[in-house]
Amino acid sequence: MEAGNHTEVSEFLLLGLSDDPELQPLFCGVFLSMYLVTVLGNLLIILAVSSDSHLHTPMYFFLSNLSFVDICFTSTTIPKMLVNIQTQSKNISYIGCLIQVYFFVIFAGMDGFLLTVMAYDRYVAICHPLHYTVIMNPRLCGLLVLLSWFIIFWVSLLHILLIMRLTFSTGTKIPHFFCGLAQILKVACSDTLINTIVLYVTTVLLGVFPFVGILFSYSQIVSSLVRMASTKGKYKAFSTCGSHLCVVSLYYGTGLGVYISSALTHSSQRSLIASVMYVGVTPMLNPFIYSLRNKDVKGALRRLHSQAACYP
Repeated sequence: MEAGNHTEVSEFLLLGLSDDPELQPLFCGVFLSMYLVTVLGNLLIILAVSSDSHLHTPMYFFLSNLSFVDICFTSTTIPKMLVNIQTQSKNISYIGCLIQVYFFVIFAGMDGFLLTVMAYDRYVAICHPLHYTVIMNPRLCGLLVLLSWFIIFWVSLLHILLIMRLTFSTGTKIPHFFCGLAQILKVACSDTLINTIVLYVTTVLLGVFPFVGILFSYSQIVSSLVRMASTKGKYKAFSTCGSHLCVVSLYYGTGLGVYISSALTHSSQRSLIASVMYVGVTPMLNPFIYSLRNKDVKGALRRLHSQAACYP
């Protein structure tokens, strides 16, 4: 193959999960089901929070933002994969691939930022309950979300501008079901040293630092709970963190799996499995975790159902 500038490369080939034609209907059915459950589940969380005045608090404000980001996150990758399966095509345009990378980085980064902000919210609620309403005022909550969007938009744009400097061979094959940043760098023909350095730096800044912030918040929460005299008070305080801890474990656990499988191993199959967990399973489980473990959300969903039943 002749190496060509990116202006000459009109499309890439996404190899997908498997070349076996008998498995394609199964993959289509499974991922369509996962996508619909993810979208409907997270939409219900957003509707429940917006329609119930009891949930108009900082914690649920961040939760509704997380649900919105999860919908966008899965919508960045899964619909294109389903279209390719249905049309029996592996093509994705060069511009479409860049757009997919851009939004994937944005929504993956926003997930991490929002989980960090939610951990800070729980820290203030448990460790400084008397000052909670003053500290976590609507202005600060909105500012934290806007600042997160601002940072991740520019970081993602930086990655795209650096990718546009690279050259690719005509008919480049990407052994994945979507265009990820790491996958694009692996198939580039030109030197990717600067891209790799920026990738590692932003991973530390947007991945490691927020995780350290979450660990710090929970270390302070545990320290505060240890000093609490009432066992009932300890349980009530920590129960509000249970759902968040589950989602954090899923997000960082699957994210670490994707990183290890793509950076430290040469098994494309392991990388695909880890990516399916990260892209499809985690956003799908988040609404279930928050609705099943949270009495307030369950109550809001019941009231939402009752209202819907009154207007057939």
